[in-house]
Parts: sequence; C-alpha cells; structure tokens
Amino acid sequence: MSEGDPERDRVHLPERDRPWVMRTYAGHSNARESNALYRKNLDKGQTGLSVAFDLPTQTGYDPDDELSRGEVGKVGVSIAHKGDMHTLLDGIPLDEMNTSMTINATAAWLLALYMTVAEENGVPVEKLQGTTQNDIIKEFLSRGTYAFPPEPSMRLIADMIAYTVDAVPKWNPINVCSYHLQEAGATPVQEVAYALSTAQAVLDAARERVDDETFPRVFGRISFFVNAGIRFVEEHAKLRAMGELWRELGRERYGVEDERYLRFRYGVQVNSLGLTESQPENNVIRIVLEALAVTMGRNARARAIQLPAWNEALGLPRPWDQQWSLRIQQILALETDLLEYPDIFEGSKVMDGLVAELVDGARQEMAVVAEHGGAVEAVDYMKTQLVESHRARLARIERGEQVVVGQNAFTSAEPSPLQKGEDGGILTVDPNVERDQIEAVRRWREDRDETAVRSALDELGAAARDDGANLMPPTLAAARAGATTGEWAATLREVFGEYRAPTGVEGAAGVVDDETLTEVREKVERVSEALGRRVKILVGKPGLDGHSNGAEQIALRARDVGMDVVYEGIRLTPSRIAATAVQEGVHVVGLSILSCSHRELIPEVLRELREAGAEVPVVVGGIIPDADAQALLDAGVARVYTPKDFELTKSIGDIVDLVAERHGAAAAA
Repeated sequence: MSEGDPERDRVHLPERDRPWVMRTYAGHSNARESNALYRKNLDKGQTGLSVAFDLPTQTGYDPDDELSRGEVGKVGVSIAHKGDMHTLLDGIPLDEMNTSMTINATAAWLLALYMTVAEENGVPVEKLQGTTQNDIIKEFLSRGTYAFPPEPSMRLIADMIAYTVDAVPKWNPINVCSYHLQEAGATPVQEVAYALSTAQAVLDAARERVDDETFPRVFGRISFFVNAGIRFVEEHAKLRAMGELWRELGRERYGVEDERYLRFRYGVQVNSLGLTESQPENNVIRIVLEALAVTMGRNARARAIQLPAWNEALGLPRPWDQQWSLRIQQILALETDLLEYPDIFEGSKVMDGLVAELVDGARQEMAVVAEHGGAVEAVDYMKTQLVESHRARLARIERGEQVVVGQNAFTSAEPSPLQKGEDGGILTVDPNVERDQIEAVRRWREDRDETAVRSALDELGAAARDDGANLMPPTLAAARAGATTGEWAATLREVFGEYRAPTGVEGAAGVVDDETLTEVREKVERVSEALGRRVKILVGKPGLDGHSNGAEQIALRARDVGMDVVYEGIRLTPSRIAATAVQEGVHVVGLSILSCSHRELIPEVLRELREAGAEVPVVVGGIIPDADAQALLDAGVARVYTPKDFELTKSIGDIVDLVAERHGAAAAA
C-alpha cells in the first residue's frame, strides 16, 4: 500500500499513541555519583528517573549501623538525610521530572526528604510528579526490605495516601507491586490475585482516613508495578485481566463511577528471574520480547517502563549496559509501528479466552485470600504458595520440562565477548564508599541543630503512639530538621516493635521424586548413619539482603533429601549465624547473598565461626563474579554456587559429599 492509501488509514490511529515514560532503574555508591549517572541518562533520552536505594536506606538504617556493614551503596544509592537528597537531585528540575522511587518500608521518609528538597529549592510540592513503590505486603512475601510489623506498616501507607491526595495531588503514593511476586515464583493467577488483594487491603485502610468525597480520588491515585515474563502473549493477557478486575473492584466494592479514576495505571520492569548467567547475551532477546508484552496492545499499554540490563545475573550493570536497555525502549517506541495502531488484540478470540481464564482463576484465588482474613492476615498463606510455585518452577527446569536456552538446553557456546575486560562485564562499587558514607553521616549529626532534631523525633514518637494522628506531618518536620533515615526508623521501631516475616518453607510441599533425588537421599542416609545422627545444615542470610528465594529453595531441597535444616530467614548478623551453628550442632553452613556484599560479610562469618569454635565447612551461593568466587575460596569457603548451578539436587549432593569428607564419613558417601 502507498503512504496515502485509504485502506491503510482506516486501521491507523489519527495520531500516534504517545510513548511511555522511559526509565532505567539506577543508583549506586553515594548521592554525588548517582546524580552524575542520572544526568547522563537524561542526556541519553531517558524521560523519567527511577531511583534505586541501597539496603540500609530501604530498611531504615544509617550507614554506620552494625547491620549496614557491607551493604552501603551496593544495590542502590545511600540516602541518610536531606543533605544527601539535595546532592542526589542537584540540577534536576523537580517541577518537570517524573520520579519513581523504589522504596517501601521507608517510603514516607524518602518522600518527605524529596518534598523537603523541593521546598528548599523553591518548587511547590503540588507540582511534584512521580511514584513511591510503598507496597509492604510484597516485602513480607518476596523481597524482605520491611522495617515494621504489618499493621503499623499499613498505617504508614494509609497515612501517606491520605496526606498526599491533597498535599501532593500529582504523586502516586503507592505502586502496588506484583513484580517481585513473579520473581518469587508466582504464577500469573497468583500475581494478579495477590496484587489486587494487597490493593484492596490498602484501599480499606485508606478509606478510614479520608471522607467519602475524597475516596474516589484516592482510588484514582493507586498505581501498579508489574512484571512481564518470557511467555509474552500470556503476560499481555494478564495485564488485560488486571485492568478488568481493577475496574470491577472500583465499581462493585468501592462505588467508584468516574471513569477518570477507574483506569488501570501501571509501570513495568520486565522479568529478571529468567535472566541467565550462562550465555548472558541471550538475555537481550528475552528483554526485548518481554517488553513487547507490555507495549503491543494499546488498551493495556504500560505508561512507564524500565528494563533490566543483560548482565544482571552476573552483578551490577554498568552505565553502558543500562544505555543498551534504554535504547531497546527507544527503538520499540520510535522506530517500530507499535504506537500507530488501535488495539491490535481487539476482537481476538485467543486473547479474550486467555483473559477470561486468568480473571476466573484470580477471582478464585482472591476469594481464598479473603477467607484467610485479607492480604495482611494471609501473609503466611500467600508466602507458602509462592515458595511452592517457585519450587515447582525450578523442578521443571531441572527436569528439562521448561526449556531455558543456554542453561538446560543448547549449552555448548562460544565465550561471550561482552564479559571480556578487567571488570568482567559488571560494575564494582568502590570499597571506600561505605567508609566515606559513615564519616559523612557522623559529620552531618555533628553539624546540625540537635535540639531541633530531638524535638521533631519526639513529636514523631508521640504521633506514632496516637492511632488517630497522621504520621506524615511529623515525618516532614523530622526531615526538615535534619534527622537521619536510621533515626526516623528507630523512633518508629521503638513504638511499633520489630518483626520477622514468615519463611514459607515449613508449609511447602516436597519436590517430585526423580532418580537424582533418590540417589542423594540414599547418600544422606548412609552419611547420617556414619555420623551417628542426621546430616544437619544451617541456611543463613547475612546482612540486609532480603531476596530469600534461593535460600528458601535450598532449605526445601535439603529437607527433601532427608537433611535436618535450620533456616531462620533473613537479616542475620555474622555473630548470630555463628552462635546458631554452635547451638544447633550443624555439620555445614550455607550462606546466600545477592546484594554484592559477599566480599565484606562472608569473611566476617568465617571469623565468627572460628572464634565460636564451629569447625564446619561453609558454602556460599549468590550472584558472585568469578574473581570474587576465587577470593572466597582462598579465604576458606569450601564451595561457591552461582545461578548457573541451577540443578539444586546435584548441589545438595555435593554438599553432602563435603560433609562426609570433613567429618570422616567419606566412605559412606
């Protein structure tokens, strides 16, 4: 057809659809280096910011806290006070920028810092646009960066929503986040059901804090952050199903009629769970296909997208790697014809059928969550279901039923040229960053008005003890006075208490038996008989890394083959791991770290074990570059496992052999 053909014009939009907001999830080290990175990304055509915070910032600790050791500036930028936030945003026009902040437990605090910086730069907060993730339920289920128990955490979210709906009307106070549910193993039905159940719990809490006239606007400010996996047709159907159920929820449960507020608004990062360490260049193709899932159909198109980098299964992406992911978005939006057409799935029997299937399944699963008392009360149930789904997924990959090209099929390959060079294809954070941030936060405390800070924190504590008070005003006062992230969180912990989320391991079913599992189970029996008691493993997660999927699956598989397993969940100090190893009399310690803090924390665990008299082998699993793996082996670690070691049963068998060698039961193995 020619360019002016009327047949062609009928299927085109009068105007191209506008492109989505294009972001890269970025931040590392300190505010100054991250600011330079953001400016470069904006110069490359990025149209919004997506701020990655380090684990101490996410969980409410200052850089000099014991639990922050090894974690400062690793998986994001360290922000301890408003001075850091000023540096982070220097030269960035906040009245024009659309900023996403991946922050949950401390979302109210980081938004308060963002607002304070805007005010002190003469930008009215009414003009601020962006999103705080702020979904604490999924932290209990999948990501582990919670700070307070469920009920007060939900109160913080509701207070923030009630405050921002008028004070910061263009801000999305929460991104109900199904992304990490899929990363934890959720099926499409579970991802939809648990995300919408969470949204329902949030809306129920917020409705108690606003009047009936305001509530429809509250409903309209709720956004979502979703995942798109490699089954991209099914993933597109999932998004249409979520939109259908969201409108249904608004109308039927909450009586929202205004079409402006019923629109399903979502941003997306495509799947990182499926990225492989083996043949990592294949990840580029995966990322492109997954991006299609959220851009193909106009009626369900994402309005903001950030794509992972090809090398995230290896370590932290470099600026060049993030640039490549940005270019993928720009090519899709500006070179292809995706934005020229009306919804290409309109009238599709296949798509309509898939959507109906997912809607029906999600309704049923939401009903089960409701039977457990709703999302807050059903955390134990949902966590167990996710662990079980992830177990089933890994078992399918191990058996070859689910093909992962380059990992369990077509494994013969040339070395990747992308990994050549001294850096091995990843970014390494300067080890001096943590020391510098510790010194900086101590100088900040010395130079501020201590009386003003103490007064503001006292008011915050008083508000926390008053269920009727909104926590945002005293949080803002503390931010303006110069309080730190750790001080804000510590004040609330004093009132709300500590919390440890369920692991989901105890209730999960065992893996389906196969030949390899049977062999390892028999080996465990022989070695246990030789040792005089059952082979026992401690699975531990030192530091603040809350990504517990791997640790949970190792604990499950060790249990499946007949080992005694001690698994206490996340956020353990090296001294606690050592004390537990001695107290439980374990034969081996398995450590899991995915936050790049292995170089600092693993030697510390080894030292604590030696001092406690626990002469047991230590194995380590996580995203660990080859050079670091060798350094850990040289330091005394017995084995290092990375994502390429996906056959869990074989790895467990290897660990049993190690126990036998170390404890004189080698003949039995």
